Amino acid sequence: MADAFAESGQGPGGIRIRVKICGITREEDILLAVEAGASAVGIVMCSDSPRSVHSEQAGILLDNAGPLTVTVIVTHTRDMEDIDSIIGLNPCALQISHPFPDLRGRGVKIIRSIRPGERIPDDCDALVVDASQGKGLPYDPVYARKVVERSTVPVILAGGLTPANVAGAIREVRPYAVDVATGVESRPGIKDPEKVRAFMRACFGGTL
Repeated sequence: MADAFAESGQGPGGIRIRVKICGITREEDILLAVEAGASAVGIVMCSDSPRSVHSEQAGILLDNAGPLTVTVIVTHTRDMEDIDSIIGLNPCALQISHPFPDLRGRGVKIIRSIRPGERIPDDCDALVVDASQGKGLPYDPVYARKVVERSTVPVILAGGLTPANVAGAIREVRPYAVDVATGVESRPGIKDPEKVRAFMRACFGGTL
């Protein structure tokens, strides 16, 4: 996954960091994320999340992503038919929480979402450490640091991140990337432009 996310610059403590803005449901919000400098954008499908969109809307959102922005479809489905349909939309990466067998070789990067108590897999291109599985609950710093230390693939930190705490999280955990959804919203699925920009500034020490 190291070559898939755009190189976005130095974060707190001189750490090179990438940012994924997730749970995007509207065209204006994907354009906002790209303009703000996000390395990646996340679109939720086949989920009971209020941010989940249907395949037609997902296709529109994918078409509006910048040419250098990584597009990630996020799903909690347990149905392989859903996975096949999602891969057919040609995102850059697929983020899954269900332990499907190795999906590499399908023309899409695979990101596995894990939470405390689960084994650290290596049959993927990156990991998202998210104790709340997309519900915005605070991350577990002890577990997150352990995963960063032991993982053989890049680790993305998620869970309760906001403009106020993301710089500290980057310094504490030293992840490859950070992932935010609820922390930059005005309501579920609707991004707040000021919060998005503030989050990006916090990730890069206020230099944006």
